[in-house]
Amino acid sequence: MLHQTNDKLITPYGGQLVDLMVTGDERLKLIEEASHLPSLQISTRALCDLELLATGAFSPLDRFMGKADYERVLNEMRLTSGTLFPLPITLTVDNATLSGLGDRVALRDSRNNLIAVMNIEESFKWDANTEAQLALGTTDPRHPLISEMIRWGETCISGELRVLNTPIYYDFVSLRRTPAEVRASLAEMGRKQVVAFQTRNPLHRIHEELTKRAADEVNGSLLIHPVVGMTKPGDVDHFSRVRIYRSLVETYYDPQRTMLSLLPLAMRMAGPREALWHAIIRRNYGATHFIVGRDHAGPGKDSTGKPFYGPYDAQDLMAQHADEIGVQPVPFKELVYLSDREEYVEVDKIPEGAEVASISGTQVREDYLAKGKVLPEWFTRKETAEILGQMYPARHKQGFCIWFTGLSGAGKSTIAEILTVLLLEQGRQITVLDGDVVRTHLSKGLGFSQEDRDTNILRIGFVAGEVVRHSGSVICAAVSPYRATRNECRKLIGEDRFIEVFVDTPIEVCEERDVKGLYAKARRGELKGFTGVDDPYEVPVNPELTLTTVTNTPEDNARKIIAFLEEQGFLQSEPLLEHANGQGAMRVVK
Repeated sequence: MLHQTNDKLITPYGGQLVDLMVTGDERLKLIEEASHLPSLQISTRALCDLELLATGAFSPLDRFMGKADYERVLNEMRLTSGTLFPLPITLTVDNATLSGLGDRVALRDSRNNLIAVMNIEESFKWDANTEAQLALGTTDPRHPLISEMIRWGETCISGELRVLNTPIYYDFVSLRRTPAEVRASLAEMGRKQVVAFQTRNPLHRIHEELTKRAADEVNGSLLIHPVVGMTKPGDVDHFSRVRIYRSLVETYYDPQRTMLSLLPLAMRMAGPREALWHAIIRRNYGATHFIVGRDHAGPGKDSTGKPFYGPYDAQDLMAQHADEIGVQPVPFKELVYLSDREEYVEVDKIPEGAEVASISGTQVREDYLAKGKVLPEWFTRKETAEILGQMYPARHKQGFCIWFTGLSGAGKSTIAEILTVLLLEQGRQITVLDGDVVRTHLSKGLGFSQEDRDTNILRIGFVAGEVVRHSGSVICAAVSPYRATRNECRKLIGEDRFIEVFVDTPIEVCEERDVKGLYAKARRGELKGFTGVDDPYEVPVNPELTLTTVTNTPEDNARKIIAFLEEQGFLQSEPLLEHANGQGAMRVVK
């Protein structure tokens, strides 16, 4: 797929797009054949990948990766052909499922709709830690993709894909365009240069200013191309975001040079490698320039509180490969608002004595949305503020989850009982999901293998996530010994609404309190796989709260949690303050 012409490297990006769609009589025949084939229901992530494979967004890739491509991509960021491709695209299955598939399989979505037929030409084992270290640069389970990997199958399968249907969408249908459709529309705009803007967040005034300036700098068109597949857990939902994008594009952008189109991508949050991948995808959609933000596609902070990637790592990697992929990076320039001059300027061009207004992303969430305050108009358009206000009520009206973790006998349930009473006193309705009770009802029949324990905890996490999503408050008290599983529950519930409480009680104290005699049975070998005896307990690295039950009473610990909830705004410790004056943080540059 790569060749040399006059010593110049020619790449396939932006060339002939892969098209895996089957049409006409052949399609009808294949649909009939698929009805007699074994079926494989694929995950949401795999479905997003399959759609972008089918339409050519991942060109030159035309299938889920085989072993040779997979290994070279991990180690060198290249396919076996030599073409640059920074992240693995695989389809995994568990071994039990694989044994019943044969050499052809019908790929279906979660509702059993037929999507494609795959010829299974090879299968190979993969290692989660190896992939995480090479592709993501970390094995920290706080990374959202790593915590997801615990649910992936042990084997990757690959082979020819013949796609019969792409996923059916009922929302924003007119904005869902294939790479070929986007390229055709951009061509009609008549500009050779196209700047693409990747976003998974709402657009504020500074983003608007930045995108317009970027298009002006290259005298090109602007492709606003938000991700509406899988983004970082806890992100603003795509329904709210697209309403914002559509409103702004229709009202404040030049229709002769601006296009809004949605990208059903499943992000990996892989930082620098992902930025390069995003640029390649946008090249297939017709872009020649790509805005690369600070900490582009970064998942935030790791278990120690440090960012997973450096702020400019993505921009640096993108710059190294820009000529090869045919996409020039446009660094995300930090802009600030000069309130006394009513204009936006780059941060390194602030005039002396200027009055600068600024609001950080944290302030947006915690000081405005969480407190029900109106965002100032210099920061965001009123359309954006209204939509965000509708979807994100004040923090004290939002749901939250208190997730107790610790050894058996640590005191989790006792503290949870007292906390429940204290929250009811404050007018919060509480759902309690105790580990033992859940095993009796929701998880009856599960054993105590690691797989069964993970299943039990993920069930608790799923139920808790649904309660929180509907503005309810939930207390979960379960040993939950494994970090990766707890972090997966954090994703299910929401990063900013998941409060991990580590009940740090020494095992010898837990054994003294053990009225059921479980520790004694485990010590005698009568119980196998008992946490803390012959099965590990993985201590939280950076929980929101750590409690000790040796020097503090259960009531003391419950009241510490109440104080934390008040500090975070989930409980009202005093009457709500009046709305802010709309100025944000203010400083004068000298």
